[in-house]
Amino acid sequence: MNRIEAMFEKLSRNGQKALMPYITAGFPDLQTTAALIKEMTRCGAGMLELGIPFSDPIADGPVIQSSFTQALAKGLKNKQIFEMISEVRQEVEIPIAAMVSYSIVNRLGPNEYIRHCVEAGIDGLIIPDLPLEEAKPIVELIQKAGLCSVMLVAPTSRIERQNAIAKMSSGFIYYISVTGITGERKELPAELVDNVVRLKEVSPGKPVCVGFGISTPGQAAMVSKVADGVIVGSAIIRRISEAENSGRDGIVKHVSQYVRSLAEAMA
Repeated sequence: MNRIEAMFEKLSRNGQKALMPYITAGFPDLQTTAALIKEMTRCGAGMLELGIPFSDPIADGPVIQSSFTQALAKGLKNKQIFEMISEVRQEVEIPIAAMVSYSIVNRLGPNEYIRHCVEAGIDGLIIPDLPLEEAKPIVELIQKAGLCSVMLVAPTSRIERQNAIAKMSSGFIYYISVTGITGERKELPAELVDNVVRLKEVSPGKPVCVGFGISTPGQAAMVSKVADGVIVGSAIIRRISEAENSGRDGIVKHVSQYVRSLAEAMA
């Protein structure tokens, strides 16, 4: 069984929810990324979402965009990311899903990119700019390779479209809590709970995880009451930036304290 599927099955049996931190690969460097992955595992993360830097992201807010720019400015290559994940896999068992633009996948070739993911120890792919109407061929390749193909559902999606996305998605369904780009929000939409409940009704048996906008332990706790997983990204990337001058150890300490507070709130 895929690590993502196994994780959600275990959590469901225990009545628990998954904390799913997002970090950008190579920000501020790959060694720090590796150190963060290892430490967040110890701080209560159930799964790790790894953003693959891209020069023209479509849904990422300024915080994550800046992390992409800085990583790419240092000449980061996909080969280096795969090598880092392979090394981390020797110590880390939690699932890792890569959030990657289809442009990157297509440039290398879907079969080749998926092969590298499998060899490195990646468990799933989230391709935010792959429209449902064009997704079937790549989704079939991903699932044939034993990886999960995680699809995104927007709050504006009609119920028929949500149903179609849910059927194609494997591992979990990524529900976008707010319209627009990623970034911390002081308040989450009032309709969030009802929307997640409705999505779960049309996708029985498939975990639904919520991302975009979640930044405080209170928000994480609230979302975890209805969703199967909570994804936190921009708030973590901001904390990496805040601690950048304190070196790798300072970054890891600053971020781990925050991740631990989220995990404790969701317990």
